[in-house]
Amino acid sequence: MPPLRSPVALPRPRTRAGLAGPQSDLVWLFDLDNTLHDCSRNIFGAIDSAMSDVMMQWLQLDRQNADRLRKDYWRRYGATAIGLERHHGIRASEFLEASHDFDVAPLVHAETGIARKFASLPGRKILLTNAPQRYARDVLKTLGILHHFEALWAIDHMRLQGRIRCKPSVAMLRQLLARLRVPAHRVILVDDTLANLRSARAVGIRTVLSHHPGTPHNARHHGRSAYVDMRVNRIGHLLTARRSNGLPFLAGA
Repeated sequence: MPPLRSPVALPRPRTRAGLAGPQSDLVWLFDLDNTLHDCSRNIFGAIDSAMSDVMMQWLQLDRQNADRLRKDYWRRYGATAIGLERHHGIRASEFLEASHDFDVAPLVHAETGIARKFASLPGRKILLTNAPQRYARDVLKTLGILHHFEALWAIDHMRLQGRIRCKPSVAMLRQLLARLRVPAHRVILVDDTLANLRSARAVGIRTVLSHHPGTPHNARHHGRSAYVDMRVNRIGHLLTARRSNGLPFLAGA
């Protein structure tokens, strides 16, 4: 399988002085929504509304039925676009383009100083998101961290045997590992959704739960899950933990 290519042609960041060592060759897979920014505050509402609007127009549905179908497909497949493609013949790319056609910049909220903190975290960085590529680029650009990513692996690139396989697909994660050509134990997924972390652990990837109270489904899990190596409340905690040798799950990795 060919090496991972950046879908957005981002250059690989140069190695920063002083970052040589065991952690400098780590690969960080970062989720986007409710991990790198607070999507529950404004953007989720805007996306949900836009998706229902498109479904009302394209499928001739009223608001109530559009909302119901949108939520049903999201629960079943992990993305509404997958259900529309499988059951209605609507190309996922076309639906995502239409439903994310708004200016995200005024709606993005994140922790203070995220760009500075992100720049100080050593290792290769790849975005792994079920969101569409254009939206992901816009959010990362607004956050001021787009240039730190060597690749964006968005839902646009998650096709296996002609079908979309987005998170928490184990098959998709295995494909990504094959393209990275990096041992799984040198890869860390930072994600707000426990189901995604469980799949990552199944293929040997290290896991960090980016806890967000607005993330659906996590509330059903009680206590610390065995497949979560570390829990943080913000990206800055990763940097603090690294500086204090607080990443014990990387020992010997």
